[in-house]
Amino acid sequence: MEFLYELGLFAAQTLLIVVAIVAIILVIAGAAGQKNKSPEEGYIEVKSMNDRFDAYTAAIRDLSETDEASKLRAKHDKKAAKAKAKAEKARLKGTEVKGAEKDGAQSIDIASERPRTFVLDFEGDVMASQVDALREEISAILPNVQKGDEVVLRLESPGGVVHGYGLAASQLSRIKDAGVTLVIAVDKVAASGGYMMACVGDRILAAPFAILGSIGVVAQLPNFHRLLKKNDVDFEQFTAGEYKRTVTMFGENTDKGRRKFENELEETHGLFKQFVAANRPAVDVNKVATGEVWYGTQALEEGLIDAISTSDSYLQAQTGERDLFEVHYRRKQKLAERMGFAAELTFDRLITRAWQKLTESRYF
Repeated sequence: MEFLYELGLFAAQTLLIVVAIVAIILVIAGAAGQKNKSPEEGYIEVKSMNDRFDAYTAAIRDLSETDEASKLRAKHDKKAAKAKAKAEKARLKGTEVKGAEKDGAQSIDIASERPRTFVLDFEGDVMASQVDALREEISAILPNVQKGDEVVLRLESPGGVVHGYGLAASQLSRIKDAGVTLVIAVDKVAASGGYMMACVGDRILAAPFAILGSIGVVAQLPNFHRLLKKNDVDFEQFTAGEYKRTVTMFGENTDKGRRKFENELEETHGLFKQFVAANRPAVDVNKVATGEVWYGTQALEEGLIDAISTSDSYLQAQTGERDLFEVHYRRKQKLAERMGFAAELTFDRLITRAWQKLTESRYF
């Protein structure tokens, strides 16, 4: 037993030393990665959603079709591909395709190219940290938009800091200012700052049980003044300006400071309500701006959204008429950055998931 005890103690000490060394390496690597980080290292990744949906359809079709049906399908696809190639060739030459009926295919009007839908994703956290990627994606799309194009944003966010989501909403306004239709699709949650982003869209779609609303402002912080005073610990804070610091965590908060802080929250709430009213004029803002949340079907009745639909249903229904492209901004990371961000990312995900569980969880 004594041997096993010593062996366990040795293993624990070894593990502790290894963890400490790895932590030091990660901190050093992370600092080096942050120092060398530059915005030019990112790139835009574009994927065709039509090809993905076609591949899904073909995979299921191949399993269910008979051999004879497969041969007929292959023959039909070959003719369609041939007609498409001729249409593309004629389009590049600026001429019309004729004689398509001879191949058994319908005539193609190449004067009007298929409109495109650019699909973006925004998974918001408390700090709206994905706004930098959103900025780059929008900047890449806008110079290339054509008449009839639209942008679909798949939005998931329980809200967060005012300035972060205010910037995210402003980025979405760039799309509308450019005359491009913006559709917001919410499958799970778009509350508080998330709904601030959503209401910018020309149309808002939501799943039946998606959570929307929470048009309000909240701020909270603990105060340790009495604890410090009980233990004879003095806390001193020096400010210039009457309202430089209205409430504090360690000092004694006054009624005057609390009232000022509450007034600031009311002012922010008023700006939030004005923003919603400007983008959703049909909504009774005074009725919905109470901090409450609604499920998708309820939100439709309140005018917070325009239709009940999942993002998948909306996008897949468009594949026959539009070309769909997923657009994502990716930032290249060096080895030092990847090592440095590993621990930080793990911790951040734990905090973010805990926050999201607290804010979006609803139980039947």
